Amino acid sequence: MLVANVVQENAPSNASYTSHEIQKEILYIFSNKVRKEICQEIGNSKFCTIVDEARDESKREHMALVLRYVDKEVCIRERKRNDELKEAQTIEVATKIANGELEIGRGLNQIGTLKRARDTRWGSHLDSISSLLKMFNATCVVLSNIAANGGDANFALNQLLSFEFVFTLHLMKDIMEITHLLCIALQRKSQDILNAMHLVSSTTKLLKNFRDSGWDDFLVKVKLFCEQHQIDIPDMNAQYIARRGRSRSHHNEISVEHYYQVDIFLATIDYQLQELHSRFNDHTVELLVLSTALDPRNGFMLFKIDDICKLAEKFYLNDFMEQEPVRLRIELQHFELDIPNHPELQELSGIHELCQGLVKTRKSVISPLIDRLIRLVLILPVSIATTERAFSIMKIIKTKLRNTIEDHFLNDCLTVYIEKEVVENLAVIQS
Repeated sequence: MLVANVVQENAPSNASYTSHEIQKEILYIFSNKVRKEICQEIGNSKFCTIVDEARDESKREHMALVLRYVDKEVCIRERKRNDELKEAQTIEVATKIANGELEIGRGLNQIGTLKRARDTRWGSHLDSISSLLKMFNATCVVLSNIAANGGDANFALNQLLSFEFVFTLHLMKDIMEITHLLCIALQRKSQDILNAMHLVSSTTKLLKNFRDSGWDDFLVKVKLFCEQHQIDIPDMNAQYIARRGRSRSHHNEISVEHYYQVDIFLATIDYQLQELHSRFNDHTVELLVLSTALDPRNGFMLFKIDDICKLAEKFYLNDFMEQEPVRLRIELQHFELDIPNHPELQELSGIHELCQGLVKTRKSVISPLIDRLIRLVLILPVSIATTERAFSIMKIIKTKLRNTIEDHFLNDCLTVYIEKEVVENLAVIQS
C-alpha cells in the first residue's frame, strides 16, 4: 500500500510521454475535444464554410476549411482547419531574405532594411517586394558573402540576378500597387461594402489599362533596372528557348519578347482580372450591396425596406417560411420607426453591433425575422482575405526536416495549434 501511494504521488513528475504513439493518442484526444467544442458552440446556428487549397512542405495539397458563424454571445467566429496557401516562388525568395540576415542590415552601410512579411500577407508582400527592389545591391552582397562562406545561397543569388526574376518582381510590384487599396479595404474588420465595390470597379479598369497600354513603359523600366545592376538583358528578337523541365512544344518559334509579353505579362494580368470577375460577379456584388441596407452607421442612413426584403427573397428564400417575407416587411416598418431612436442603439459601428444591440435590448425577440436575416448576413464571407488572415502555421509544424508527418497527425497538430483559445478554455474547464 505504501509503495502504491509513493508511485501515485511521483507519477505526474515521472511521466515524460516520450512514446510517439502515446503523444499521438493524447493529441488526438485534445483535437477531438476541440472539434466537439466547436460543434457545440455552433449548435443549431447558421454557418458559412470557406474552402481554399493548402500546400505543405512536402508539396502535398490540403484543403483549408474555415467555419464562420455567430456564437451565443453574438460574436462572429471563424474556426480554421488549415491556412497555408500556395505562394509564388519570387515572393518566397523575397520573404526568406527579408527574414534573414538583412533584417538588421549587418555588414552594410544602409539606412533601410528589408521588410519582414507579416501574417496579413497582401500588404506585406508589396512592402517586401518594394524593399527588395530598393535594396537590390545590398541583398546581392549579402548572398555573395553567404555563398563565399560556404552557405547554400548560390541558387538564390543566380535567381536574383536573372532577367526573368527582375521582370517578374517588377510585374508583381506594379500589379500589387494597383490592387493595394482594394486589398486593404477588404481586410478591414468594419467594412464599407459600397466603397469596396467601387474599388473593385476602379481596380478592374486600372488593370485593363495596364494590360492594354502599359507594356512598352514597363519593359523600358525593367531594362533600365537591369542596366543599373549589371544584369544581362536577353535579345528580345531572338527565338525563345524553353529552359529544362518546361514544355517546348508551346514555345516553338516564338520570340523572347513574345514570351515575356504574352506568356507572363498578359497572362498574369488576365489571371488577376479573371479572379476579380469570379469573386465579384454581378450576383455577388448585388448580394453585398443589398446587405448594406442593414448597416446602422450614420443613423441607419442606408436603411431601405425594399432592399432588405429583396435581399431575403432573392438570396435567403430557403431560410424563410412561405408567409415570413410578408411578416418581415411588417417588422421592418416597425423597426424603421423604433430602432434609430432607441437610446441604447445609437452610434453603432456595424451590423455585428446592431445584432448585439438587438439581443441586449430584447428587440430580437420582438423582431425575430430581422434578427435571423442579420445573422445570415453576418456569416457572409464578404472579404476574400478571410483564409489569409490566420497566421500561416503549416511550415512551422511540417518543416523540411519533419516533412513526413502523416495526414491525421498533421490535422490534429493544426487543430490544436490554430484553436488555442478553445484548448485553453478546455484546460480551464478540466482544472
